[in-house]
Amino acid sequence: MEDSGIDPIALAKATEICKNCKNVVIGKGNEKAEILFIGEAPGRNEDEQGLPFIGVAGKNLDKLLEEVGLSLNDIYITNILKCRPPENRNPLIDEIKAHTPWLIKQIKEMKPKVICSLGNYATKFFLANGEVDKMDSQLGITSVHGKVKILDFLGLKIKLIPLFHPAAIIYNRTLIAEWDKDMEIVKKEIAQKSLI
Repeated sequence: MEDSGIDPIALAKATEICKNCKNVVIGKGNEKAEILFIGEAPGRNEDEQGLPFIGVAGKNLDKLLEEVGLSLNDIYITNILKCRPPENRNPLIDEIKAHTPWLIKQIKEMKPKVICSLGNYATKFFLANGEVDKMDSQLGITSVHGKVKILDFLGLKIKLIPLFHPAAIIYNRTLIAEWDKDMEIVKKEIAQKSLI
């Protein structure tokens, strides 16, 4: 996945979903942060306002971050896809492939020490080392949430902490206890003097 000379932003914007969305949603927070949270794609509210995680799931995430002493000054939040899939459907493989170069560009520029993957798609993306065609063969979030993994991702040594997506908690309140435990792991990991 070396620099091919292709503009990743132009490539991602060329996808059909970006032609039909109101806003391209790049991210929010501290671009120099060592902690990066990555979800799968913007939803309706995010598409309307051009910012990730601002709907109910975003409010959940803000509250949960606050509980472990984190704010947007400490982290950056983005998604794999920068445009909302119609009706909030799951991202298609071709869409993930088209948006991957943009995400990789963000990661290479930020050089985060910790990546918290939110939900199945983001987690499988990192477990597959960014190889989209291998995402289906990776374990799902239910099996790997809260389990810290050190990865060499495209030449960057990162600590991956898979987390349930904050939207999942809205629909399955039993996950709150799991999320709380996982956030304690996040808190412990980021409290270490060396994040890696």
